[in-house]
Amino acid sequence: MLESFSILILISSIFSYINYRWIKLPNTIGLMLLGVLFTIILVLSKDFTPGFYTFFCNIIIDADFKSLLMDGMLSFLLFAGAIHVNIHALAKEKKSVLLFSSLGVLISTAIVGGLIFGAAKLIGVNLPLIPAFLFGALISPTDPIAVIAILKKAGVSQSLEMKIEGESLFNDGVGVVVFSGILLLLGAGHSSGSEESIGVGIGMLFLEEALGGLLFGALIGFVGYYLIKSVKENAQLVVILSIALAMGGYTIASMLHFSGPLAMVVAGLIIGNKFNISSNQGATRKTFNEVWAILDETLNGVLFLLIGLAAHLLAFNGKYFVLGLVAILIVLLSRFISVILPFSLLKHKEHTKMKTVTLLTWGGLRGGISLALALSLPAEIGESKEVIFFITYTAVLFSIVFQGLSIGKLVKKLYPKQKQL
Repeated sequence: MLESFSILILISSIFSYINYRWIKLPNTIGLMLLGVLFTIILVLSKDFTPGFYTFFCNIIIDADFKSLLMDGMLSFLLFAGAIHVNIHALAKEKKSVLLFSSLGVLISTAIVGGLIFGAAKLIGVNLPLIPAFLFGALISPTDPIAVIAILKKAGVSQSLEMKIEGESLFNDGVGVVVFSGILLLLGAGHSSGSEESIGVGIGMLFLEEALGGLLFGALIGFVGYYLIKSVKENAQLVVILSIALAMGGYTIASMLHFSGPLAMVVAGLIIGNKFNISSNQGATRKTFNEVWAILDETLNGVLFLLIGLAAHLLAFNGKYFVLGLVAILIVLLSRFISVILPFSLLKHKEHTKMKTVTLLTWGGLRGGISLALALSLPAEIGESKEVIFFITYTAVLFSIVFQGLSIGKLVKKLYPKQKQL
């Protein structure tokens, strides 16, 4: 895996240079599109250069997208995203974030699962009910990595930015827990457990993963902050401690069956805000932020390149393609409903309601986490795994390219003379 990762960083750097000099798209989108183009060229040339084709296929397979993201890069990316989020601005949107990242995910999972199951039946694709809800669970959370990377260029107001960023940071962990709960239902179909025991198991999973992740993240966040504070005059050690916390904290959380993503978000929020506010060591603070910004940019590049190269793993099928297009519409519809229902429970300016809902709907980007979860599906579900990965990739590609490139224009169109919602 190390060799593959090294080559991916090399390709990512070259593609970043090409995008910066000539294409001039947001780097994450440019890298993904170049990755897709590179994959198409590889596939078309495999008969002429079989050795080259096999070499890069082995890199993609050896890189193991799911393990590389979920067990490696995710801890850094979530921590890096969280340390730059203003916790006081986020606190002002706490009700919105809580509702969107919990109730919103559950509503979206139910709607997507039910509609995609019906659509698959009509199109003639074999996708049973529980796998359909697995797709609903993995596609419903907005991806914090994709959202934060693209929102930096969109120019949205702080209020809306906090709603979208906060939701994406937390609903990622909630989505993984929902996904794991539905997997329990899938396993229950092959066991003799009672419905009551299955329900208790899912309830305990939610409690252990979600609550445990939040509490553990707070614990390591405060411990990490006080360790960093005690050596704040040593910039290198501060950075080393923060990296160790991100890597070790995520691993230990996973070993304890807590949500690693939620733990990293909470720890990053605590350390990023308390250290940046309380530290009088300007040079140390600057080094800390610059190192994490570089790590974030580097790993983001690798991730979006991998998303592009993952096109190689698709099993092309006409019916899958049609279902993928339908899935895009279903995901957008479910996003709209899962935003407007919780949003109706909040106090807001009536004249901005639909504008905010529209931006939240279009700004709910999907990314690498959805693909990683799709690749993590057990082989026991058979053809459903192939179907789910195809329609997930289709929805993610549309989300990042079309929604990501147009969200800035949508902001200007809806709010031509004002920046605050």
